[in-house]
Amino acid sequence: MPEFRTEPTPNPDSVKITSDHGPFIDGGMESFSSIEEAADHPLGSTLLRIPGIANVFIMPQFVTVTKQPAASWDEVMPKVKQALSSHF
Repeated sequence: MPEFRTEPTPNPDSVKITSDHGPFIDGGMESFSSIEEAADHPLGSTLLRIPGIANVFIMPQFVTVTKQPAASWDEVMPKVKQALSSHF
């Protein structure tokens, strides 16, 4: 299982996630705030299907995941890391 590092952001509902396992995408950037927007993007749609996730921002070097304010990181983060592991 790849290791992931999380970093806080100025928004307490967002976390930046990095990994030395490889790029999250080949290039550019992707941003999704609904499953419909991410329908054609495997990683984006997988992350947005996790209950409590409100937005996903993907760059080659990192992913920023934003949860809904009522969601708990303790419940959401293990599912996010599992989804990222499956991606790699």
